[in-house]
Amino acid sequence: MDELTAESQGNGTLVESVMATIRHRIAARILTPGARLPSIRAFAKTMQVSKSTVVDAYERLAAEGDIRSRPGSGYYAAGPIAPLSLAEIGPRLDRAVDPLWVSRQSLEAGEDVLKPGCGWLPASWMPEAGLRRALRTLARADNVSLTDYGTPLGLPALRHLLSRRMAGHGIEASPDQIVLTESGTQAIDLLCRFLIEPGDPVLVDDPCYFNFHALLRAHRAKVVSVPYTPSGPDIAEFAQALAEHRPRLYITNSALHNPTGAILSPVTAHRLLKLAEQSDLTIIEDDIFADFEHTPAARLAAFDGLNRVIHIGSFSKTLSASIRCGFIAAPRRWVEGLTDLKIATTFGGGRLAAELVLTLLRDGLYRKHMDLLRARLSRAMVDTSARLRAIGITPWIDQPAGMFLWCSLPEGMDAADIARRALSANIVLAPGNAFSLSRSASRFMRFNVAQTGDERIFRVLEEAMARRD
Repeated sequence: MDELTAESQGNGTLVESVMATIRHRIAARILTPGARLPSIRAFAKTMQVSKSTVVDAYERLAAEGDIRSRPGSGYYAAGPIAPLSLAEIGPRLDRAVDPLWVSRQSLEAGEDVLKPGCGWLPASWMPEAGLRRALRTLARADNVSLTDYGTPLGLPALRHLLSRRMAGHGIEASPDQIVLTESGTQAIDLLCRFLIEPGDPVLVDDPCYFNFHALLRAHRAKVVSVPYTPSGPDIAEFAQALAEHRPRLYITNSALHNPTGAILSPVTAHRLLKLAEQSDLTIIEDDIFADFEHTPAARLAAFDGLNRVIHIGSFSKTLSASIRCGFIAAPRRWVEGLTDLKIATTFGGGRLAAELVLTLLRDGLYRKHMDLLRARLSRAMVDTSARLRAIGITPWIDQPAGMFLWCSLPEGMDAADIARRALSANIVLAPGNAFSLSRSASRFMRFNVAQTGDERIFRVLEEAMARRD
């Protein structure tokens, strides 16, 4: 049966189900302009409906301009091609747990909305005084810094500083192996453009950061998930996925995993790299939470020496989400190709943002800011864990570093239902299935401890969990 049939039949007639399936294929660009639709007989068998149902659906789609009939030849997708719609690229999700829905609600929320489900720190926790001082300094810079394009690799002084910072985590990356980007998200997007083709299998953790799903969906990748444990991906399942799907790429966080807060163990890291070597697998290691660690954890890029591991990061979480500056540390043999692709897609990059980040990182205030931030997050982690336990919500890992707490609800409860109820009280939550490709995390929820200081959050949670609809 077609991937949308069972779901669609619950929402309308059989004819509408067939129409919805064809529209989905057009939106996902499985059917491009001029592509021939399945024959009436074949599609009736696929959808498990009568031929007359398919005839009616095709005729209605033709009347509405979605497809065209060619007598004696069949039906064809009409053009021009529809704009890309990520929400329409399957599987169709409940909008209360759709990752794009969670992001949209968090980004569009007004001041009266509480956001324990969002992925960033409150504005009041950011180094506002340092930002203002750096902006004043930058305002006095020469005209070139303020108005000109950046170099293809990015600001040399910042790349040298990043090289020294990565060395503190055991990663040997020379400045000419570092490419600046406009964010961590853009870094992954650039790497996906460089490394994969539509239909290529890509591995992700289950659960993982939900925007990995959205990005890979946009690149038409075949996304395959592997269960994640408190010490890293399940190695047996990882090996099985490699053998079955032959993926080109694996995207993960090795330190302060999002959403679980787990840390990759050295033993798991070595086993993972051995499997990657055997399978010719490339790994993107997203390390945007590095500065939240109390003690540096194992890095795949350090063990691998930037051979098949690509290391990325940004400063959106620690400095400012408004300053869009990230980086890629890649194998030397790929830098030229990545640079060409960066020029083709963004031309010069964000020179002003790079200058601002450099000014802030050179300032001793950044180190003091991070020391205070880690201490503040530790206190918030203890407080949030205790308050959640008191209402029956259990952390998966006991007080991890960073800002995220991955928690399970009591048996029989669905996090998406709780999220819907909380939204009506102006509270945005992040239910587990937004992070789970296999949709196996319905009892889980991610909490941002920096965003959970308001007592209303726990009161609304408790009331939502007590309801029996």
